Amino acid sequence: MTMNFEEMSEFAKELKRLSKKYRSLTGDLDQFRRVVDVVPLGNSKHFNIITKNDRCTIVKARLFCRCLRGSSLRIVYAFYSQTFKIDFIELYCKS
Repeated sequence: MTMNFEEMSEFAKELKRLSKKYRSLTGDLDQFRRVVDVVPLGNSKHFNIITKNDRCTIVKARLFCRCLRGSSLRIVYAFYSQTFKIDFIELYCKS
C-alpha cells in the first residue's frame, strides 16, 4: 500500500518561502517522503513522537537540506495509520 501525502496551507507557504532560499529543498523533501513512506514513524534519533492517540501520531523530525551543510530544518507531520496518510503540518528552520 502506498502512502498518501498532503500539505497544510501553512506548510505549503513555508515550503515556497524556504525553497527560494534553499534551492535543494524540494529534492530533499522528496527524499524525506521516500524515507517516511517506508518507515512512517522514523527509525533514528532524528524522529521524535510528540503526541500519539488512537487516530493519529504527530511526529517532529529533522529534514536534512543539502544547502545547509550540516544544519537541518524541522518538519512536523501527522501520520494516520488507519488510512495510511501523512499530513505535513509545519516546516521551519531551527536557527
